[in-house]
Amino acid sequence: MSFQAWSTRFLQQIRGVNPFEGDCLPTRVSLFGFGRPTLPFPHLWNYKNPIKIFETFYWDTEKETGFGKHNRYIYVAGLPPVLLTREPAVIKAVLAATGDKPGQFDRDTSPMAGIARATGEDSLLYSNGPTWRRQKRLSAEPFSRANLFQPEKFHGFEQTFRKTVAERLEALRSLQQASGKKVSRIQLEPEIKVVMLEMLVNNFFGGNVSENELRNRFVPAIEMLIDHMISDTVAPVSQAIYRMLTGRNAILKQKAADFEALTNIALSGRSEGLGLWKQFKSDATDDALRSNIRVFLAGAMEATTSFASWTISHLSHAPEIQEQIYVEVKDMNVYDPDNLMSAVTLNRVLEETLRLTPALYFLPRRTTADTWIETADQRKIFLPKGTQLRLDVWHANRCEEFWGKAVTGHPATSFAPNRWEVLAKKGITSRDMLHFGFGHGPRFCPGRYLGLLEVGLVVGAMVKMFKFTAVNKETQPKAGVSTKPADGVLVDLELRT
Repeated sequence: MSFQAWSTRFLQQIRGVNPFEGDCLPTRVSLFGFGRPTLPFPHLWNYKNPIKIFETFYWDTEKETGFGKHNRYIYVAGLPPVLLTREPAVIKAVLAATGDKPGQFDRDTSPMAGIARATGEDSLLYSNGPTWRRQKRLSAEPFSRANLFQPEKFHGFEQTFRKTVAERLEALRSLQQASGKKVSRIQLEPEIKVVMLEMLVNNFFGGNVSENELRNRFVPAIEMLIDHMISDTVAPVSQAIYRMLTGRNAILKQKAADFEALTNIALSGRSEGLGLWKQFKSDATDDALRSNIRVFLAGAMEATTSFASWTISHLSHAPEIQEQIYVEVKDMNVYDPDNLMSAVTLNRVLEETLRLTPALYFLPRRTTADTWIETADQRKIFLPKGTQLRLDVWHANRCEEFWGKAVTGHPATSFAPNRWEVLAKKGITSRDMLHFGFGHGPRFCPGRYLGLLEVGLVVGAMVKMFKFTAVNKETQPKAGVSTKPADGVLVDLELRT
């Protein structure tokens, strides 16, 4: 940006000029104020609680009228504006206009700088333009609904899943036997991570890694690297100094080597057509695929762990819904597509989990040119070039105006799978009421169907084998790359007789 352009923008900011135009003007957020959850931008002391940063944007919006209470912006220091929106219509319009065509929105890569340094810049997650389009074409066939919704694919998932669950079940029995109690208190999230990574590596990629090595080597490696990716995005210089002074560079280097070893295992099945590699048709070299494999292993484990953990956490507070699912799955011996689709309560629980506690709590976008967008109800908003967009899915899905009792029959902040029955009776489908759990538009998550299959299998079998009750009265969220229950899904677990 030239000095003249910067100075013009800076003077606009000093005068309080709204950089946006149109029918649903956003309102400005003050940088400082008393009583707010935190400052409205990430720094070293709040970056581990991004949901609170977003909450700050809506602090005291009761005085705002119209769409200004849902669309909020910061505009300072001669920088491009940052727009945060929780309005579903605006989120949908932006996502639908995201792509590689001139004037369309890019994925804003600034929140993912640390991810790119750890995994590579040519991945489907990080790249834009022609590179993203090429990567999307490569992933389309193996991830497609037509490919994954085949009985033989389910049988493979089920075998891997049953093996892992049998080991967990035996461990639980040993624990109960030693304690003499019928109920065991356990954090389920660590167990879920192992299950999810095992299904990805051994079933999806056709690898052969033991449960012990996944638990003690590869899961810890990915966990540490994900934590590093977040801190390396927010404060790369200070974190580099910290690692150097504390000797953590050596540990991080070893974890990166472990992650690379897992990537090699995932790629090794390609030459033999193992797992779903047989569906992958491309002359791209293994090295050209490496960044995507890294992102897939870390991202898919993170996202599916979040999805399954939240589902089980919600059910641990709702024993009556557990029993409804149990009735649906108790006689299932094969988790094929027809069986899973017939489990109505289970499917509503999955949809409600994605709405209330999405793994991806915001979606970053950036305007590549001065852009007008139009919502489905024909409202328009002008977004100047360079605007950083934060599409706040978390708060959009919890806003009473959009998802509350008047619309769905239940409060927006409640876990209420029956809201989907209310909507269905009104003739409203999940396509009409988007929760953005897998995104929307051209850059929707390609692993959508895989994630639904995996989590459906895990939750269905968990309910079939166990009863589980939340230890804590309420479960708070924690957020990093994805959201998860802050208590690690701490439950009292009991074998069904």
